[in-house]
Amino acid sequence: MTQNGDSALGEAIPRQQTIRKPVRVEGVGLHTGQRVQVEFKPAPPDSGIMFLRTDLAGSKPVSASVSTILDPSRRARRTSVGNGAVEVHTIEHFMAGCFGAGIDNLLVEISGEEVPGLDGSAYPFLEIFKRTGFQEQAGSRRPIQVREAVWVEEGASAIAVFPAETFRVSYTLSYPVAGLSAQFFAAEVTPATFEKELAPSRTFCLAQEVEQLRKVGLGKGANYENTVVVETNGRVLNNNLRFPDEFVRHKVLDLIGDLYLLGRPLQGHVMAIRSGHALNLRLVQRLRQSLERGQGSGIKALHVEPEATSLDIHAIERILPHRYPFLLVDRVLEMVPDKRAVGIKNVTINEPFFMGHFPKRPVMPGVMMIEALAQLSGILLLNKPDNIGKYAYFVAMDNVKFRRTVLPGDTLTLEAEVLRIRSKTGQMRTRAYVEGKIAVEADLMFALLEGDDKL
Repeated sequence: MTQNGDSALGEAIPRQQTIRKPVRVEGVGLHTGQRVQVEFKPAPPDSGIMFLRTDLAGSKPVSASVSTILDPSRRARRTSVGNGAVEVHTIEHFMAGCFGAGIDNLLVEISGEEVPGLDGSAYPFLEIFKRTGFQEQAGSRRPIQVREAVWVEEGASAIAVFPAETFRVSYTLSYPVAGLSAQFFAAEVTPATFEKELAPSRTFCLAQEVEQLRKVGLGKGANYENTVVVETNGRVLNNNLRFPDEFVRHKVLDLIGDLYLLGRPLQGHVMAIRSGHALNLRLVQRLRQSLERGQGSGIKALHVEPEATSLDIHAIERILPHRYPFLLVDRVLEMVPDKRAVGIKNVTINEPFFMGHFPKRPVMPGVMMIEALAQLSGILLLNKPDNIGKYAYFVAMDNVKFRRTVLPGDTLTLEAEVLRIRSKTGQMRTRAYVEGKIAVEADLMFALLEGDDKL
């Protein structure tokens, strides 16, 4: 892969996209019935799709990703994300619209807890994005390629993903209701087929479910304009279908929106039988687990701070994928590209490893000190623009010596010095000090590989 985004064969690699300018929309949530204002704003490359609750002062953005999925058993009949303090609900139609528009990065400022339902489909979102226009970005847009079968099942429902050259979906819908029995949809899903065949399909429910949904606080914003209601004899109430098999098409739309929580398009054949959000999200989590197993323990360069001579915790979190309790570098005090870096790790009694590691006399495990040095080394190796998308895999260590114990209250000063960097390997000399005295030293070796994610 060259820096201009072309492959060695000259084939253009698709670029990431955001919208060209901000755009607003207002509507009512299908389940809460709350009227909310939403503003879609352009976002930088590799930032993904983020929700920001403007009705909650000081709230932090919530990413639409696998790591933020909320338990669907507690938030039935919808897909929700959250970060503990903030939740955003019923995002599936919007996410499907982002997939259809090819949007990778977007900031969604929303004045309430639920994305507006609009007409109950993804089409209004797609139209909004098309009207405001798209902006191509520097980052590459690579699909997640399925290399082996992945599946989940529960009772009579199941979803499996198999290797394929394109993104295909085959879905079988079957309910004990005349109008919902044995509908089948199968197609290669491209932006064109999504817009024409799937985006207009609307959410639906059975007439016999309406009262029960209202009793449990759901469907407060649903009406005959944004929800297709079908009786047990198959008759649609106060509405006309947009497709003879609109129900199965909408289930495919939901599935696509849920799959887009992976953060990138999927290349594979998805085959589903009677799946809903709960099973869709289990599949998404299983796919992410498979992807992470395929990547091993590598640190991927998704973001760099090439001009920085020091890094605070926020900059470190943009570079490293690690998070508490496994993020072991609190600050980088000094960084000279391709030469050396100095960082610190503040050791407190609250460290989770103290609970089981000599709990009556807490001592920082040596392996955790080595991991802290490896994380600092990873920052130093990958923090330059031409390493975006590459992985640093920790492959070996040598000359390891533990010189003194590290206790709660100590500040561990970390040093990493480049011994050798080649195109695919890096060797670092590392040391960690407490009060100027060496606690541990080791030579660490890394493999530098191109980031071609494959399941």
